[in-house]
Amino acid sequence: MQMEELRKQWITSEKEYREGEVFVYRQKFTASQVKKAVFYGTALGVYEAELNGTKIGSQMFAPGFSYYPRRVLYQTHEVTELLREGENTLTVYLGQGWYCGRFLCENQTQIYGEQPAVAWILELEDAAGSRRIVSDETVEELESPYEYAGEYDGEIYFADGRENVTGHASAYTKEAPFALEPTLTEVRLQDEMPVREATVHGDVTILDFGQNFAGIVEIDPSFLKNETITIRHGEILNADGSLYTANLRKAKATIVYHAGAEKKKYRPRFTYMGFRYMELSGAAYQPGMIRAYALHTEMKRTGYFSCENPLVQKLYENQVWGQKSNYVEVPTDCPQRDERLGWLGDRATGAYGEAFIFNNAQLYNKWLQDIEDSMSPEGSISDVSPNYWTIYADDVTWPSAFFYVADMLYRQFGDDSAIRAHYPAMKRWMAHMEEATMKDYIMTKDQYGDWCMPPESQELIHSKDPARKTDGAILSTTVYYDLLNKMIGFARICGQDADISGYESLAAKIKAAYNAKFFNKETAEYGNNTVTANILSLRLGLVPEGYEGKVFSNIVKKTEEDFNGHVSTGVLGIQHLMRGLTEYGRVDMAYKILTNETYPSWGYMIKNGATTIWELWNGDTADPAMNSANHVMLLGDLLIWYYEDLAGIKCAPDAVGFKKLVMEPVFPDGLDEVSASYGSVYGEIKSAWTKKGGDFSWDITLPGNTSAIVRIPKKYNVTVGNLPGVRRVSATEGYMEVEIGSGSYHFGK
Repeated sequence: MQMEELRKQWITSEKEYREGEVFVYRQKFTASQVKKAVFYGTALGVYEAELNGTKIGSQMFAPGFSYYPRRVLYQTHEVTELLREGENTLTVYLGQGWYCGRFLCENQTQIYGEQPAVAWILELEDAAGSRRIVSDETVEELESPYEYAGEYDGEIYFADGRENVTGHASAYTKEAPFALEPTLTEVRLQDEMPVREATVHGDVTILDFGQNFAGIVEIDPSFLKNETITIRHGEILNADGSLYTANLRKAKATIVYHAGAEKKKYRPRFTYMGFRYMELSGAAYQPGMIRAYALHTEMKRTGYFSCENPLVQKLYENQVWGQKSNYVEVPTDCPQRDERLGWLGDRATGAYGEAFIFNNAQLYNKWLQDIEDSMSPEGSISDVSPNYWTIYADDVTWPSAFFYVADMLYRQFGDDSAIRAHYPAMKRWMAHMEEATMKDYIMTKDQYGDWCMPPESQELIHSKDPARKTDGAILSTTVYYDLLNKMIGFARICGQDADISGYESLAAKIKAAYNAKFFNKETAEYGNNTVTANILSLRLGLVPEGYEGKVFSNIVKKTEEDFNGHVSTGVLGIQHLMRGLTEYGRVDMAYKILTNETYPSWGYMIKNGATTIWELWNGDTADPAMNSANHVMLLGDLLIWYYEDLAGIKCAPDAVGFKKLVMEPVFPDGLDEVSASYGSVYGEIKSAWTKKGGDFSWDITLPGNTSAIVRIPKKYNVTVGNLPGVRRVSATEGYMEVEIGSGSYHFGK
């Protein structure tokens, strides 16, 4: 009933569109003997509501970002404690946000609509149980304190306490075909980020927060009189200590605050920034004047990892911060420049690794709906979703995230609802791609290649050397083949057994055609023998039986001889590199790649000051147009490797949700201690091992209703006594295998 009423309340301004404009609405009403008060709000744009001067709820950027033509989100808040007996004032700030503000490097505005709109109702219940909806009172439009507000550019704010009435809100009469749905996830302020160092640099002060993150500034006006201060944000400093902003491209990332009569602390409502540094001008810095807060979509932290190697540990921490920085309404590519998009290719395997650190199920369930909502009538998937940058490239690799994320939700959380909900859309896309881009059972279309593989020169973004580039048809065909196999499993889950034979038949034909076209049986090389071409073929099951070892040998040789033990893959190959090396017995090479400190490597990033993950392996030297210092796409399967291989917290192949585990950690030379925990749907799983001074010990905790196969190398000479919970002990050539149930266990001294 409330939703029907809410739909009737859409209002907007009669003013002509002006980029960056913020509308302020005020509604005064009286209340008496109210037992319960509930606020319902939504917007085409971004809104923030205050009742009697106090913000309603803790969500930032409400109602949240969605594909507006299909669905718009709304909030429900009980506000009884904010209500006063007698006169009350509801104030609503409405910004343009993703709906019609400036977005993209192409400076587009009004992508979804011409003007923002907002709707709310306030339901009051008295002691007798009778309800009243505050909706028919006059809504005044006030003079806005914002000269400008936009996500990329920041805000220009006048703290002069203006409350002049300029008119009244107008009814928003445009057709609203979208569904109203409740917000499932909320962006909230998280950690306060203290200033680590303040340095006077000419006429400005540079504030260093010591960590690159996504967040906002808070200004305390008690430190100011009538000054106008300007705050610019950046991730990096120039060599002379000044703020580097070239990699922001067209994003201004600036706050201009005009101090005045208003003494309430200022926080931006309509923007956030990706930064480590702030540049303050217009007033001398004083401790307490400026604070900063990290923000990200609220979700439970579920995973932790620690080890004694400082580089390996620092890289883990950088991964965590990169993940948090890029959870803002949707899984974004970056938080700082004129982009901040839901690029699918960044999250294909990444979502899987991220799920070990945060319970990201709701975020990704919502994003899958955005992906389906953004599909074209023909069945194309937009490479960016929600598609406020519509790219129907009809490649395979980026849209594969639609399938891999759904599979992740099933494997990691035991939840098959996303597979069931989106199976028809997945089936439609598979058929569309078969028709649109398949020729002789080869997928011919590729848009991005093995994006951001290390180029031959550190000044380049993309390699120009054909020997380094992987054929796009190899990339698309291997991934499409893997998706066919995913669809076989999805069909079983959805009870669509009639589809299975078609997928199996097509997969067999693709495998045969692929090997006929790209595989050299004499050399066991795929295409031009890149690591990416070979490892995708190997891990995705396309290598003919008996040739697996030879193909893997080419991966090793290429890595050792041509790249001196360094990574040579881009965003596609890196999704399989660490696990592939480990599965075929080269943990030493995986660990070397992990711990390298020379270019190209994750360690190189850290040695050059990174506190998150760069967009490019050469992010310190490449063109500023694409050198975000806070990306996650080059992580590939690294987070998975940390938990599943280093810690041994791995769900068994025949189970989901960690109902059953196979715990078989790797123990690379040079790493003597690992401790990790993961909060699965059954409870917390812990794994902590040491191998110092010739002594080995391993502590394991399993939650209730779970079991594990534990494999301990025989070389550690561990004897398993009559421990409670041990169900079986057996031996293989290299391992002692122990089956255990829930409980805590200690193996070793």
